[in-house]
Amino acid sequence: MPRHQTPFFAAALWASPFRPFFLLALAYGPLLIAAWLATLHGLWPPTALPAGLWHGHEMIFGFAMAVIVGIALTALPGWAGTPEIHGRRLAVLVVLWLAGRAAFHLAPQLPAHLPAVIDNLLLPVLIAFLAPQLLRAANPLYLLLLPILGALWAANIAFYAGHSGADPARAASALHAALYAIIVLFVLKGGVLTQVFTGNALRARGRGTQASFRRGLETVATAAVVALAIADLGGAPRALSGGLALFCALVHAWRTARWQGWRVIDEPLVLLMQFGFLWLILAFALKAAADLGGIVPANTWIHAFTVGALGMMMLSLMTRVGLRHTGRPLALPASLGAAALLMLAAALLRQAVEVAGLGLRPVTLAALLWGAAILVPLCRFGPLLLRPSLPRAAPRADPAARPPSGG
Repeated sequence: MPRHQTPFFAAALWASPFRPFFLLALAYGPLLIAAWLATLHGLWPPTALPAGLWHGHEMIFGFAMAVIVGIALTALPGWAGTPEIHGRRLAVLVVLWLAGRAAFHLAPQLPAHLPAVIDNLLLPVLIAFLAPQLLRAANPLYLLLLPILGALWAANIAFYAGHSGADPARAASALHAALYAIIVLFVLKGGVLTQVFTGNALRARGRGTQASFRRGLETVATAAVVALAIADLGGAPRALSGGLALFCALVHAWRTARWQGWRVIDEPLVLLMQFGFLWLILAFALKAAADLGGIVPANTWIHAFTVGALGMMMLSLMTRVGLRHTGRPLALPASLGAAALLMLAAALLRQAVEVAGLGLRPVTLAALLWGAAILVPLCRFGPLLLRPSLPRAAPRADPAARPPSGG
């Protein structure tokens, strides 16, 4: 690296979307947890927003958004055949993400409505970059990414509208809407990736082949989540939302069982993805238990998804993308196996906190475990993201390894 070239402006950083966005997410996540814990313990001055709202907003539109953008923009060229966004256009997206985070945190010092404007620039620009590419993709189902990104954009606008109108309930509802949009993305794209990678592992070990893609089941699985979101956000009777949540748990249990993940328990990266879907099923079951019988607190399911399902899936996909696209062997390093165990411990403890009504100390411990689980890949991958990829042999053509029709 030339002396005048700082790591942030290293040429390798702008070669692929996963590089800057993974680096930002992995650095920002632990900082968010530290700031949130400082607020909970009275070590940080109170903000205009309740701690739960600003924590939820930044975990979704800061941390998770960076991971989603990094994974999606890196995967689309290989799966949908779209050109890769890199160089200046990638730098534009990164600057908009950074500007949004700065505007959110500096909101009290900025003119009214300016933070909302700045923080709502990333998604429309991302949609504008992707729409022409996806319209030309051979598989039109990749266009489903656009309404999901649009729903996230609308949710962020609604969040700021609730905040500016001193309506915390509206802001919280907007965050729930954003969460449902991420769940739909998880079900759609995470499901395809998990099914394909599980099938690849089964074939590689001579244990079978990939489960057949059933368009009807995939449609029902996605539509059920959308119906649950509409019912829950629309204030439908709890019997209806609980029944839909139970149906979601059952249909996704059937869908996940078809992939036969238990047969590739010796493939850690795939196993983490399977664990992600087990946590998703648990989240739906907890939502049903809360709405149908009040057996658990109403929001227990949220952390089952965000810490359990999303945490496991993010660790798996960030590891897979980071290793594969930097030319490293596709095997889970021991350090990242430890990170997965930390994430699992954080998810289990967070559930215990919700169900048993434990105090601040267990909440603090769960948050520290989550932060540690994110710090591990930052230390492991951070330096690699700033270096050029190692040369690797072109992969052999394997039609069976392509995404299923309609995926």
